[in-house]
Amino acid sequence: MKQKTLALIHTVNWYDKSVIEPFVKPWLVKNPDVRVFNIVDDSLLTESLVHNGATPAVLKRIQYYVLAAEAMGADAAMVSCTTVGEAARIAREYVSIPVFNIDEPMARDAVKLGSRMGIIATLPTSPPATCRQLERAAREASVSIDIKIVVNETAFEHLQKGEIEQHNTLVKGEMDRLAKEVDVLVLGQISLAQIQHETRVPYLQVGHSGLAEARRLLDGGTLHKNGNGNGNGQPRREETPTRMAARVSC
Repeated sequence: MKQKTLALIHTVNWYDKSVIEPFVKPWLVKNPDVRVFNIVDDSLLTESLVHNGATPAVLKRIQYYVLAAEAMGADAAMVSCTTVGEAARIAREYVSIPVFNIDEPMARDAVKLGSRMGIIATLPTSPPATCRQLERAAREASVSIDIKIVVNETAFEHLQKGEIEQHNTLVKGEMDRLAKEVDVLVLGQISLAQIQHETRVPYLQVGHSGLAEARRLLDGGTLHKNGNGNGNGQPRREETPTRMAARVSC
């Protein structure tokens, strides 16, 4: 059995708890022909948060990491951070291996479930990137979507303190409220990927779908159209200290 190599590019130093332990290790048991290596730069998200989004310098640094992954023999590369999703689309214009962001397959699934999308986030830099992914997926599927966004930054503060129960309670509350207004909930951040909650509408998370996409690409699959090019769709935002809501007509 020929071994395949997947490179994972992370923007936080707690990637082991958020990505490797819950998702990658179980996936590797089922995919013994794959080896994984990690490239980590936890300044990427920090800088993006300071500047309200991924800066040109952040996007440029990720290009170096993708090139490093290619030079290290990776057969595919996945960026595990929603905020810097644009970097993957830039990189695949010139590298020889498939590169994608972890939330791209989730976006393709979301637009099949309804026209009213609800994005839940705990970081203000995440929703614009998720919104762009959904817009691309909608264009590829030739459908129209409306997007409503809610951000609870207090939940992320609890997460950073290791207060997982408080974090999850706040996120679930936002899910319950937003579910009354949309057809499907989209939880774009890997930090939200382990939340389990019953809602009146389906909800999608990154993690398993991203690794399923990695498997498809490692087996010779081609990248989907909705990942190509550079989108510029930005949601209109109305902010409060802990919550942000926006509506986008695509």
